[in-house]
Amino acid sequence: MHKEGVADFPYYVGINSLSELASKEDKVVVFNILGKESSAVTPVSHEYSGGNVVFGTGPGKSGKFLPTKKGKIPVYNSIKEGMAAGHEFNTAVVYLPPSGVKDGVAEAVRQNPKLKKVIVLTEKVSVKDSRIMRAICQTNGVDLFGGNCLGVADSWNHVRIGGALGGSHPDESLIKGSVAIFSNSGNFTTTIAVYLATAGWGTTTSVSSGKDVYIHYGPQEFIYALNNDDRSQAAVLYCEPGGYYEQGIESEKPIIACVVGRWKAKLTKSCGHAGSLSGSGDDAVAKENWFKDYFGVKDIYTPQNPVCSKKGALVTNIADIPEALTKVMELNGKKLDFEPRGDLSLKCWFGSNNGVALPKELDIQPVKAIEPYRGQIEALKQQVGAQINRETMKDASGASKMDPKTQVSQIHNVSILDASNQLFEENLVFALTHSYPSASGTAMANAVLNAYVNQHGQPSLAAATASREAGNSPNTVQVAAVSIIGKKKAQKAMDAAEALLDVFKLTDMNDPEKDFDHQSLVKGAAAHKDALLDAAADAGAAKVMDTCQSKGKSVFLDFLSDFAAEHKGHVSMGAVVAAVWATLAWPSLRSKKITKTTLVRLPWYGLIYSTMVGIAAPEDQHGADKFCGVKNDDLLGYSFTRTAFLALMGRDATEGELFEFQVLLGLIITNGPGTISAQGAKGAVSADGPEQPDHVQINKSLIGYLTHTGFAHGGNGYEAAAFLIDQFKDSDLKDPADIKHGVDLEKSAMDYAKWYSNYKKEQKGLGNLEYAKIPCVNHPIFKGKDVNLDPREEYVSKLFKDKGLYNVFLDFYHHLVESLFKAKVTKNVYCVNIDAVIAVILLKMMWSDYRKGAIKEENIEWASFMAFLFGRMIGCAGEIDDHTNRGKNMDTRTPASKCAYVG
Repeated sequence: MHKEGVADFPYYVGINSLSELASKEDKVVVFNILGKESSAVTPVSHEYSGGNVVFGTGPGKSGKFLPTKKGKIPVYNSIKEGMAAGHEFNTAVVYLPPSGVKDGVAEAVRQNPKLKKVIVLTEKVSVKDSRIMRAICQTNGVDLFGGNCLGVADSWNHVRIGGALGGSHPDESLIKGSVAIFSNSGNFTTTIAVYLATAGWGTTTSVSSGKDVYIHYGPQEFIYALNNDDRSQAAVLYCEPGGYYEQGIESEKPIIACVVGRWKAKLTKSCGHAGSLSGSGDDAVAKENWFKDYFGVKDIYTPQNPVCSKKGALVTNIADIPEALTKVMELNGKKLDFEPRGDLSLKCWFGSNNGVALPKELDIQPVKAIEPYRGQIEALKQQVGAQINRETMKDASGASKMDPKTQVSQIHNVSILDASNQLFEENLVFALTHSYPSASGTAMANAVLNAYVNQHGQPSLAAATASREAGNSPNTVQVAAVSIIGKKKAQKAMDAAEALLDVFKLTDMNDPEKDFDHQSLVKGAAAHKDALLDAAADAGAAKVMDTCQSKGKSVFLDFLSDFAAEHKGHVSMGAVVAAVWATLAWPSLRSKKITKTTLVRLPWYGLIYSTMVGIAAPEDQHGADKFCGVKNDDLLGYSFTRTAFLALMGRDATEGELFEFQVLLGLIITNGPGTISAQGAKGAVSADGPEQPDHVQINKSLIGYLTHTGFAHGGNGYEAAAFLIDQFKDSDLKDPADIKHGVDLEKSAMDYAKWYSNYKKEQKGLGNLEYAKIPCVNHPIFKGKDVNLDPREEYVSKLFKDKGLYNVFLDFYHHLVESLFKAKVTKNVYCVNIDAVIAVILLKMMWSDYRKGAIKEENIEWASFMAFLFGRMIGCAGEIDDHTNRGKNMDTRTPASKCAYVG
């Protein structure tokens, strides 16, 4: 038999009014008071309540204390020991592990006849133990709360017992008012209180009931105490699926019921609260219907459909609770507790659109945070640029990846297919800044990149020429030149970048291509005079600066102009280069996409880019005032894509060729971090020791990439070109771009397919399994279907078709794979793979000169290899920068245990 309680319940209930749930008369003991959660929460509760915890327990912890602002709380081995020391209590709070909760509750009841309340915060107490605990408490006249709850709190009495209702600052959310809260969720108990305050409603008593299988103090008991509490004029019930606790409730006061969890209806395993698994007829929809019937409404309350009655309203979104309560209270003639405090609109303390232009309604602006967070955020602003945790980066990358299914690679989450729609220079910038430049930014990048393309009189050109004359491959020629572009070559520009960073890093400037008042910075930057100014005028620097400023706005360039006037000097070439790269990279730095190290080193990357493109042209194309016949000053206005074409082909490009060349370079950017070229670049960084970024030699790292290319990786594009030359050398093809070329492609393809069929049979008959394969058909991934397609090649073919660009060589390849099938060389129609696209683009550009005899096949081979180097340097520069900022020293090595010796 249970003891007789305060009302006609079929079980014991000792709480008559909500005002009794958490009062100043309550004295509390805490089980496991020094545990991780309790030791953090209990001091806050103790201080908020004026010192209501008399002692705590912890086996073997007797004599210890829990420090609080209200003094030390003593700890004893047991309840018996604490009571023997003269302490009295009427409430026990249990933080014990699930297996120990039952025994803890039994100990408190057995040792203290004056015990009135037990609050169990522990989650996942077994059903069996919960039954035993309830029986013990019922028999001895003790109200049991929980489990898996955050306790109770009272805003009027300024008391909190148990868990963290109100968080670490309960005064901020537990505001005195007229609304009681009963919630299955502990955290949402606090959230609801905060939401209510935005509508002008405060709270009386807040109860976190928990949502284990058993809820020991449920809605029925709560409503009874609500009706007897003169302070409480209304209540909010937050209900989850599972259990019939809310069915049949009746209240003398209005209620806002928030029922959540429709998504849990099909669960067969608990997700979160163990008791929120619904059975038959107790899911969220069923509970919604219980409340609709009670309130006499036919629908859920929303701001668009404010359905309610004097009895209350049903909501399914906690954000609708305040408005629904206000409407219901108006029907009952009740006014707000106080003026609304704030609102529920989104108030971001941080914000970044990551360069995406959003419509005004989505472009949410950050607001100033409350203290102490405001000060912390201001401190964070001093940390300019990304802060990246270092990790082992062997076979890993934060710059690139390849989808193993589609074989489409990405750089900074942009696919190479999309990147192929961007200009060469735009991709060069993107690889390092993680953002594509604006049109004016692209024009400025072109000016500084083109300023260093002409290598006339430079040792880098001499080294490249000597290497070329020695019969070296294009990548080896590039190595000779790039090895000359050491750190000292770019030091002045990097010093200038460091100076500009120091001047602007603590300003509010986010976009240097928009107006920004920099005048106050001019005088204060005098210490950087040597880094930014020369004593004598530099005509080249002035020309590049004028060109850039004519292309668009740059706060950094404007600052340099005013700085030079103020300090009576001349803007150096290094400062101009640094200002342009800072303009391109600053938004990414401010949005923490890149590090300060990256921004400062961009001029070094840029100088190497220019050198690699420049030395692709032979020495006789580098004059004192011209490059490939174009005046140096005029070259500043060229796109870098056009300049690269000029260096490679020795002539200017048509508009169509320029687009095709752009696509070609974009497709080559990366194949992910596992490629040999990327491994070479990453290994070079790893060997230098990226944990000290200044030790990483960018030119050496790019040499690592270059030495890891070769005739099998990079130069293999020529195989397809040589194959196509062999197919078309006896034809009358004049213009590969003319769809009316006059060549019978179907016949040519079938003739070759028949020849190849005989050749293949002959070679197999001779036992030769290493017979010549047809380049650029078939793919290890895109095979096995009746008709196979490489989605990358398919994408580019459609792109060219949409642009009205025809390529007879690509068309021939499509005829060829069909003819091979028809001639029974293949079991299905092979795909034309992406390597074919690279080959046909280049051959199309060089065909006319080849037929005229102006160039030879070795020139085509050279151009094929060099074009690969142009495109791949984009991705490898991204890998180098990523590994520099993210990697660890020597992290690409292979452990001895994973190496094999082959005898």
